[in-house]
Amino acid sequence: MMQIAELYDLSHTLAGDYLKDFQYPWEALKGIKDMIISLGENLGENYTQVSPQVWVHNTAKVAPTAYLGAPCIIGANTEVRHCAFIRGAALVGDNCVVGNSVELKNVILFDNVQTPHYNYVGDSILGYKSHMGAGSITSNVKSDKTLVVIKGDTPIPTGLKKVGAMLGDFVEVGCNSVLNPGTVIGRSSNVYPLSCVRGVVPANSIYKTGGVIVAKKEG
Repeated sequence: MMQIAELYDLSHTLAGDYLKDFQYPWEALKGIKDMIISLGENLGENYTQVSPQVWVHNTAKVAPTAYLGAPCIIGANTEVRHCAFIRGAALVGDNCVVGNSVELKNVILFDNVQTPHYNYVGDSILGYKSHMGAGSITSNVKSDKTLVVIKGDTPIPTGLKKVGAMLGDFVEVGCNSVLNPGTVIGRSSNVYPLSCVRGVVPANSIYKTGGVIVAKKEG
């Protein structure tokens, strides 16, 4: 359930062809910058290059106080609100919300992703229609600065110092939650507010207070 094919519908991102070459999503983090540059050079007339290696769809709304660092792509009908800080290497899909004081760095946001209020998202991939509640963040570096290990049933070393969170499609993250380095949340799962999440949360689950994980009830 940690593999790209199990987490994401690749038809909902311009990065689909890029991601399908990897087994696990964190393997794609190193190449996001180069991938965005390659995509940007072939986007066509519906996008405007507003500054070097920064492409914005003509239907997107970008507040004048937002910062768009290179390289980045902002998709159709996406809203980038006041004081958003896109540091660079950010592929933001269609119909997304990047809210006030939100910071993005080295990320892929699939279509219809919402990071609307005071979120930090770094070295992460957020699946289709995933949503981060106000104040929730991805922590992408361990406190001891060692390499990140994905802690599922069998630990998987990433070989990377910086790995944030991999959110599957339709994931809901509650307000003021912290997703620790290397967190993987399966499709259609929910995280309670104020949670401190680490490891792997299965698909169709609820991550409750204290780290208790339960399966969602059908129906």
